[in-house]
Amino acid sequence: MSTTFTDQVQDYIKLRRGLGCRLDGQGKLLLDFGHFLDENAHQGPITTEVALRWANAHRSTNSDRTAQRLSTIRGFLRHRAGFEPATEIPPVQLLSWRVRRKPPHIYTQTEVDSLLNACKQLRPRNGLRPHTCETLFSLLLSTGLRISEALHLENRDVDLEAAVLTVRDSKFGKSRLVPLHATAQRPLERYMSHRDQVTPTSPSFFRTEKRATMTYSSVRVAFDTLRARLEWTAAGRSRRPRIQDMRHTFAVRCLMRWYREGIHPDRKIAHLATYLGHTEVRDTYWYLTAVPELAAIAIERFERFASQAQRVLS
Repeated sequence: MSTTFTDQVQDYIKLRRGLGCRLDGQGKLLLDFGHFLDENAHQGPITTEVALRWANAHRSTNSDRTAQRLSTIRGFLRHRAGFEPATEIPPVQLLSWRVRRKPPHIYTQTEVDSLLNACKQLRPRNGLRPHTCETLFSLLLSTGLRISEALHLENRDVDLEAAVLTVRDSKFGKSRLVPLHATAQRPLERYMSHRDQVTPTSPSFFRTEKRATMTYSSVRVAFDTLRARLEWTAAGRSRRPRIQDMRHTFAVRCLMRWYREGIHPDRKIAHLATYLGHTEVRDTYWYLTAVPELAAIAIERFERFASQAQRVLS
């Protein structure tokens, strides 16, 4: 039997992960809650007052942080209520918080071309790193893969004959097949050929001479270098361009293409959700952002609709 609150939290995390939940960030907060209870020698049922004291014990100036922390431990408290009925579960209405979404940056074609051309100037100029970064960013922009999914690709996951990528154990522990457009095959073939001439064969698809596997931190350093050279700031943009904005750009471009081809987005959004690896369609809508080009298409469609309606009425 668990003797400390930390033990109880660890048992709860083990149970949830056994059910397929990853609890990466939440797990740390839950353990912090268990340590807080033990360090304060708490005895008996956990009360709302105690939960609030822990939720307020943070250094952030963001007022929503307290509500987020409280939300994280509600599941654990419900779990504990099954063993200790006197456990109090703070009501959802006690503290509310809103997700404040700062619009992502949607890359223009000019920016995409500039980024990929700038990759060629990365050091070492004659090394594999420039080729790896150019191919990696191209893949993110043409498939909408998460950066973690692309970096975890192994050679066995890239089937260029069938034009399919296999994404294994991604977010939420799901795997999926990602079809490649024909234009994506040749660049990947060129990269593989060059990579295999420069370095020994390794399981990882993306690598450099020094690294058998590309890490996110190394890609981030390369991207920050390129962003500085291109003088990309937040001026004139919704925010400074980021690596994760490539996934947003892919989703928005899909939507624009559907409109141009006369396809109703509601008929295709479920396909896009599956392609992006989302468990719910609402997660896909998070990636769809209004841009001038999309607004222009919407205005054109509305004007065409209004014109047709006017002819019918007249």
